[in-house]
Amino acid sequence: MENTILHLDLDTFFVSVERLYDNRLVGKPILIGGSSDRGVVASCSYEARAYGVHSAMPMKRAKELCPDAIQIRGNSGAYTKHSEAVTEIIKETVPLYEKTSIDEFYADLTGLDKFFSSYQMAKELRVRIKKETGLPISFGLSRNKTVSKVATGEAKPDNEIRVDNGLEKPFLAPLSISKIPMVGQKTQLTLYSLGVKKIQTIQEMPVELMEKVLGKNGVSIWRKANGLDNSPVIPYSERKSISTERTFDKDTIDVHKLKGILLAMAENLAFQLRRGLKLTACVTVKVRYSDFNTYTLQSRIPYTSADHVLIPKTLELFNKLYNKRLLVRLIGVRFSHLVEGGLQINLFEDNEEIINLYHAMDKIRDKHGDRSVLRAYGMEAKTISRFNPFNGEPPPLLANRRR
Repeated sequence: MENTILHLDLDTFFVSVERLYDNRLVGKPILIGGSSDRGVVASCSYEARAYGVHSAMPMKRAKELCPDAIQIRGNSGAYTKHSEAVTEIIKETVPLYEKTSIDEFYADLTGLDKFFSSYQMAKELRVRIKKETGLPISFGLSRNKTVSKVATGEAKPDNEIRVDNGLEKPFLAPLSISKIPMVGQKTQLTLYSLGVKKIQTIQEMPVELMEKVLGKNGVSIWRKANGLDNSPVIPYSERKSISTERTFDKDTIDVHKLKGILLAMAENLAFQLRRGLKLTACVTVKVRYSDFNTYTLQSRIPYTSADHVLIPKTLELFNKLYNKRLLVRLIGVRFSHLVEGGLQINLFEDNEEIINLYHAMDKIRDKHGDRSVLRAYGMEAKTISRFNPFNGEPPPLLANRRR
């Protein structure tokens, strides 16, 4: 039985949500990001893209390219709310789906053609999402993730493309190599230097040559260029989480120490999120007292992986839980409801300096260990236990894992 994989992507998601709240923005060039010229573009409308604007561009440069653009700071809470509304519709409609980011989904429709057309089901799902949420959405349908994702990109804005079985290579052939998922700028330049600009050229190359030029990544790119991809749709579950906790050798009421350790925990887990290109939408704090009574408190938040959002929320929850009259035996932090995504969702809150600071700190941690850069307040946390975000098993130390 041939697989049938659907890829769905909400078009210019942040912009589309803003237009729901203010229809005067429809048809206008929109920039969403930091409110100052030192900010960064988190998202932009197709009208702004026509001027050469793109996400992650300094806001000052974007306004130079498109001086008539309307600049909006952005509302992460609104974006999270509408993402969850779309997720609920997909959950009710398809038997197996994967949420890969705040605005992107896969669904496995394999075998459904025995009962009704998978393509018709995809079309009806798209219509329902548009009708119930007011958000434009595009989809691609084929027998694997790679081709479906590329098809979605070609379908945009607000359209759909089906690639029938056996037509994957002809569909991909005339497209730029930049359309292949996971082909970054560096790889693109390497291939350009070899005269490889179209996917068809890769299709005609021996896989051994691609491996010689790009190593294992070259083999992966060659397979994708030829429409080959066996990766499964991974069932989405909001139970996915990453957590850490600390049991004290001696119970304590030192609140300064407790807050310092919690800060270090939240900072470390935020780094783990960014390193894994993930975002969290739920923070939980756990406190166990000397009498072994254990209490937890959680809070839903807009998707983020930023220290300056997660650390204050962690400390806020601890302040609500903490009973000053009791000795504390254990404290812990968990980030859950994880989805794929990078810092881009925070770009409308942060300026370029903050983003560059995160990148610089994370680079040092990757090279020298996750405790090589710390906030002074959290230095009392000598060790931090971590748990794998998917199966709960403690992984090796990050420093060892990276070597």
